[in-house]
Amino acid sequence: DKGHDKERSSTKKVMSARKNVPNNLSMGVDDQVLRLKPFQYVHVLDNNRNVTRVEVGPQTLTRQEHERIVAGPLEMVCIPPRCYATIENPAMRGQDSAVLFDSHKQVKLRHGEREIRFEQEPFVLYPGEKLMGKVEPLVVVPSNTALRLRAIHDHKRDDQMVYAGDEFMFEGCATYIPSAEVEVVETVDAQVIKCNQAVRLRARKAFADESGGLRKAGEEWLVNRVGSYLPRADEEVLGLIHAYILTDDHALHLRATRTFTDKFGKERKAGEEWVVQHTDSEAVIPDVYEEVVGLVDITTLSNRQYCVVCDPIGVDGKPQLGKRELRKGPASFFLQPGESLEHGSIQSVPVLAEDEALLLRACESYTDTFNGEEVKKHPGDRWMVYGPRDFIPAVEVEIVEKRRSIPLDANEGVYVRDIQTGKVRAIKGQSYMLRANEELWDKELPPIVEELLAREAQADAAVLRTAAGAEGASKAPKRKEKWRMVSYHAPHNSAVQIYDYKEKAARVVFGPDLVLLGPDEHFTVLALSGGKPKKSAAVKSLALLLGPDFMTDVITVETSDHARLQLQLSYNWSFLIDKTSPDHAAAIFSVPDFVGDCCKAVASRVRGAVAQVAFDNFHKNSASVIRTAVFGKNDQLYFEANRLVISSIDIQAVEPVDAKTRESLQKSVQLAIGITTQSQEAAARHEAERTEQEARGRLERQKIQDEAEAEKARKELLQLQVEGAAIESTGTAKAEAQARSEAAQIEGEAALEQAQLKAKAMSVLSESELAAMRTAQQNEVEHQKRLDELELLRTKKLAEIESKKFQAIVSAIGTETLAAMASAGPATQAKMLQSLGIQSMLITDGNSPINLFNAANGLVAGKS
Repeated sequence: DKGHDKERSSTKKVMSARKNVPNNLSMGVDDQVLRLKPFQYVHVLDNNRNVTRVEVGPQTLTRQEHERIVAGPLEMVCIPPRCYATIENPAMRGQDSAVLFDSHKQVKLRHGEREIRFEQEPFVLYPGEKLMGKVEPLVVVPSNTALRLRAIHDHKRDDQMVYAGDEFMFEGCATYIPSAEVEVVETVDAQVIKCNQAVRLRARKAFADESGGLRKAGEEWLVNRVGSYLPRADEEVLGLIHAYILTDDHALHLRATRTFTDKFGKERKAGEEWVVQHTDSEAVIPDVYEEVVGLVDITTLSNRQYCVVCDPIGVDGKPQLGKRELRKGPASFFLQPGESLEHGSIQSVPVLAEDEALLLRACESYTDTFNGEEVKKHPGDRWMVYGPRDFIPAVEVEIVEKRRSIPLDANEGVYVRDIQTGKVRAIKGQSYMLRANEELWDKELPPIVEELLAREAQADAAVLRTAAGAEGASKAPKRKEKWRMVSYHAPHNSAVQIYDYKEKAARVVFGPDLVLLGPDEHFTVLALSGGKPKKSAAVKSLALLLGPDFMTDVITVETSDHARLQLQLSYNWSFLIDKTSPDHAAAIFSVPDFVGDCCKAVASRVRGAVAQVAFDNFHKNSASVIRTAVFGKNDQLYFEANRLVISSIDIQAVEPVDAKTRESLQKSVQLAIGITTQSQEAAARHEAERTEQEARGRLERQKIQDEAEAEKARKELLQLQVEGAAIESTGTAKAEAQARSEAAQIEGEAALEQAQLKAKAMSVLSESELAAMRTAQQNEVEHQKRLDELELLRTKKLAEIESKKFQAIVSAIGTETLAAMASAGPATQAKMLQSLGIQSMLITDGNSPINLFNAANGLVAGKS
């Protein structure tokens, strides 16, 4: 069994190996005897002649020694109906379709050629022939489809000569029969053209289209016939073009790419642009020489709108470059190519109120009508149109600006400049409308004045007059409307100097007051010294405070023994002026920096006086030395140049400048403080000891007094104890006797009261029992009465129910039915007797006696 299994497995391996060998290759095992089945063939090589022949089955082939199987066994090629096969290097055949052989009996082949074979009997492939691909079914070309074919060789087709490279179409619905001279390039589907659609085509070469028109190579055209369109072989489909649907609100902007005549019969030049509206055509399919620039929206003007069209299209259809055209609403139009709206949008008709006006300027010469008269306007002329009204400017007129009447309070004003003369004037206290030759003039102020006006409007001027206040002030925004009159609120008890550069005169305003600057006036900026010690131009202000006020300075002095000290002095100052006097008003501004000059003058006097005094003397008498140096024999220091008065001096601090002197002074001061502290501590200690001794004496005296009081109280206690013992011995007996008598009396009274209470209790008990019995009887009687009433009521109700029930039954059955029921028994019996033939009958049970006489009478009477 194992041997048979091995033989079977080897046989299977050989068979599988043979199956895997390709048909066009020689077999791996060359058998001596081949048994060919039907429709099989082999290629046998004769090694002696080197010729290959074909052997076809069915047959048993015995291979000679000089022969070799080079291919096979192979199945014959079978082409079923409606199929074809392509054979490469086909065998040459004669007129009778027989295969041709050469002199060596070798099959002649057409090398490099192909042959298409269709349905036929199975055939063999001769040596050298090859089957290209597989047997394939014929191609069925459906409707609206075509095959684009290209000729490979020159040949005749439908009695016409076709050259290699020519292309033509095979249209469906049909079955395509392939040919060796033609190859299939592609399958072309028909283009379905709907309404408002077109197919754009381009000619591959010069040819005549289906309408007979000649087309040049590269020429493009449109086909807009509704339906399916199958392109020809020389036509290339570029795409499907959709029509643009035009409405009342949209138009189509086109541009010509070359000179041609459009579908409206109008010649268009290359680069020409035009607009197609819905009035021309509802749907527009751009031609091949038309380029779509875009859709143009309609421009609609209401009755309160207008627009200016730049470069409008003239009557001849050409743009009028440089011209402008005014169009008023209500209107609707499309902007033509090259036209544009001025300012890029539609303008609203300006409506002027009673306090509004328009400033106009003529751009060109034209004639205007004003109050029924013609007025000639020249370029550059300016005039005003006042409200209330609406105004649409002509194209020759430019609206410079819209002006409004400026309302002004009594303390407000504006700067107005005449553009013709250049004169600037101030208008205040009234509502003012600028004229045509006037404009608002911006008054420029120095940056420091702008900053001071903004800062002093937000803070107190007295605070800003100090160096710390000036440095800490925040930067305020500058003026926005520079054409408004500059105003400044002069603080209380201050002076502001204004200089007019045109009149070359100055004026001084005393506060509190409102300062309004004229067109040529400017503030005098005060640059005062500030800080400790004083620094020049540390504080800047517009207002000069008149005092009284304090200014503080730090100066360095040196004594006669060369001790250098730093003094901090505060001066009380004020201006001694008459506000009605112009000379006094001018004098206070004669010294630009009165603070610096005053501090320098006082410091020089103090230094001179201190230089003549020793340190110890100055340390003891510093106030008198400084006051004498500054005031002398007078009570104040007066500066005649600007009428400044220093009325008092306050010495706030005296510190040595030298470090050693400062240390020595600190040590002496600390030593003096220590001595003073020690003396105060000794005095306090002595006072504390004295207070302690006095407290101890008072404590001892209080103890002695307390002991004497205690002895006295003990004596009184003993006396009271003796008296109490005596009272106790006598009072015990008396109390016992009195208690016994009172006890007997109480017992008697209690017995009497107890008897009374018992009698009263018995009476109450009997009354309560009687009342309870009476109540119970009454309740029982009442209960029985209620029960009787309920029973009576129940019986009555039941009787009513029964009567109603009987009445209902009687009414339901009926009187006739009842009568019938009552007479049913006797009638039935009578009928029964009649049916039996019995005329009379007497039935008895035998126990009851019967009166025969009466019975007989009854029977006779019944019979009669």
